[in-house]
Order: sequence, then C-alpha cells, then structure tokens
Amino acid sequence: MAETTDPEAVHAEAAAWYAETWDPDRPLGEWWQLLADAGWAFSRFPEGFGGRGLGGPAAKAAERARHEAGAFGSPSGIATFLAAPTILTYGTDDQKQRFMPGIVNGQDVWCQLFSEPGAGSDLGGLATRAVLDGDEWVINGQKVWNSGAQFSKYAILMARTDPEQPKHRGITYFLIDMEQEGVDVRPLREMTGDAAFNEVFLTDARVPDADRLGDLGDGWRVGMTTLSHERDPDNAGMGDAAAFEQPDLDMPVGQYAEALAAKVDGFSLALSGGATTILNGIVEGSGVGSEPVTRQALMELLSMRRTSRWSGERAVAAVKAGGQPGPEVSTLKLVGSEIARRTRDQGLGAMGPTGMLWGEHTPENGLFHAYSMFTPALSIAGGSDEVQRNIIGERVLGLPREPGESDQREKPWSELPRGG
Repeated sequence: MAETTDPEAVHAEAAAWYAETWDPDRPLGEWWQLLADAGWAFSRFPEGFGGRGLGGPAAKAAERARHEAGAFGSPSGIATFLAAPTILTYGTDDQKQRFMPGIVNGQDVWCQLFSEPGAGSDLGGLATRAVLDGDEWVINGQKVWNSGAQFSKYAILMARTDPEQPKHRGITYFLIDMEQEGVDVRPLREMTGDAAFNEVFLTDARVPDADRLGDLGDGWRVGMTTLSHERDPDNAGMGDAAAFEQPDLDMPVGQYAEALAAKVDGFSLALSGGATTILNGIVEGSGVGSEPVTRQALMELLSMRRTSRWSGERAVAAVKAGGQPGPEVSTLKLVGSEIARRTRDQGLGAMGPTGMLWGEHTPENGLFHAYSMFTPALSIAGGSDEVQRNIIGERVLGLPREPGESDQREKPWSELPRGG
C-alpha cells in the first residue's frame, strides 16, 4: 500500500503497478480482483475494501496513471456508488466483510429499492412494510424505477417498520437478497427503447435482522446518506463498467472494454459525461462554433461545469472530514440537470434539421439523440429538481416549510391521508 498521499508519489506507484500488471487478455473478473486487492479499484475507499483512503488530488493522480497505461477501470453501478459508501458509513464490521468484497471486485450487482408508486418525491411517505418475525423481517410492498434490478443479487431497501411513528421516524434500512422467492422484478420499457428501469413486487420476502443497516427506525437518516452520494457527480464509487448489468467476468478485459465502447447508450453517456465530447464534435462539424450566440452558450456550460466541480470538492472534503455530504449536493444535482438540458439543446440545435430525426443514421450514429431522449430522467432520478430546490430553500436559505408540512411531520404515518 502507498505510504504517502503525495499525488506525484501516488502517481509513480500506480504507474509502476499498471505497467507490471495490466494485461488486456486477463479475464475481467481476475482484473477487477487485482485492482481491489491492490487498492486501486476505488482508491478513496478505505484500505482493505478496494481502496487506499486517498484524498481527491491523490486519487485523481492514480486515475491519471491508469489512463496513461490504457488500463480498464473498476466496476460500476448501484453497488459501488450507492451501496458501498452507505455500508462503509453505517455497516457493522461483519456487514462490511460480507458485502464489500463482492462489490469492489464486481462479482455482485446491486439495485436500489426506494421509490414507490405512491411515494416518489415524498419518499418519507413510503408504504412498503417490514414486520419482525423472530430474527427475520418479512417485507411486503412495491417499488418502482429500480435501475438494473433484473440483474441484481442484492438491493438497498427502505421499508416502514413502525407505522405509528411520524413518517420519517418509522423507517428502517435493509440489505436484501434479490434472488429469493417473494421478489418479482418486471422491466419497464422507456421511450428510448431501453429497459434500464424496473418495478419490483415484494411478497413475504425476508431479510435477516443481521442485514439491517443502521439502527431500527433510523432508515431515513441512512437513506439520506445514500441519496447524498447519488447526487454527487464526484462520487468515489464511480467506475468504468456498464452501470446496470451483470458482465461476463470470464471475458478478456480488453474485449469487454471494446464491447462496452461499441454499445454506448444515452443512459451511460449521461452517467459518464461523455455527451460533452460528442457535443464538441457536433459543434465543430456543423461550423456553428464561431457564432457569438453559440460561443456564449458554450461558455455558460463551461462555467456551470466549473461550479459543479467546486461544489463536488466541498462534498468530498465534508466526507473526508468524517461527516456526510450536505445540502451542497442538491446544488450539484440541480446544476447537473441543467447542464444536461443545455447540452441536449445546444447539440440538437447545432445539427439543424437533422436534430429532429431519430435512429442510427442520424449524426453521431444516433448516440446524441439517445442521450437527448434520456435527459428528462436526470431531473427526476436521485430526487426531482423540485425536491432539491426545497432542500436548498429550507436548509440553506432558511425559508419556511410548505404550509401544513410541519403538522404532517409530527403525525403518525398511519393517520396521514394516502392514495390521492
């Protein structure tokens, strides 16, 4: 392990390791295990859990060494950028030892079971119930918009354990086995033609109490930690792999990387930020880059990205100081949604009439169009833009809550009106 967090020393050590170890003919699963064992999989994670406990500059230096070596990166998905940081914050030693290895080496795919048909923007109103039966919890309810659930082995789950408590106090957080009877996953087809999202029906599904994350009734606080990481574009658990699938771990890693690059879609472009590169190509190819209005719009996008990076650095600093990301991640989420919309509008506008078309024969093989069709989801996933503005207004600006909201927060959940 690195004995220093000096970025240049870390870069030198990482470069030497990649030069000795990187081989595109290694099986993908073997490569990911080597990254995890060496601490280069997620270098900001703690030692022993795929990382080295590095700060931002040192972690970026390690990533720079990987890119220079042309090496493929770590796994990605709900497991790495949502489940892992939450487990590292609230998990027992036993939970960390049981769940983290399969996360950082890409063996286990996870999904997130938070939103419900009747509790999307008002997550505190969730109705999925968890009832204790001996040393197990019996789960019944329905979740929706669950990315990658059809491939998942485990899920992070919020469920109501005490309906007589106010809605934010009677919730508990669980780590649930998705491969058991009683878990029914049904994919949802989107307007992009993809089926990245699902609805999940839980019927007498079971979770051992040993897989409860955090204290009984403290699920709201644990869940807000998860959502803070989801809204952070500089999340320490972001990797290179397709975020919502079960990859073939026996495939040569170089072959997997090539296949992944060939099937980039709107979802992955939105997550990776790759749409910016495509936008630059569209603007250059169309010749509109010299127009004053276009130049102004591109400069505004650049300023927004810089603001996003600054806010991300503050969020990372809060976590490194032993805290949690604060309301600044809501600013990050809002800025990210706006960047996506402006990127979409700028690119489609630069295409002229072909921006109205759809299919593989459009400019950029239809990738930018697929990204454009996916951008509305970015204003909803991880907490809608409206919810983020409420958070900023109430927690940062000190504005009063919505009329009647304070009364609802103190009433037992069982007494609150539901169903419209």
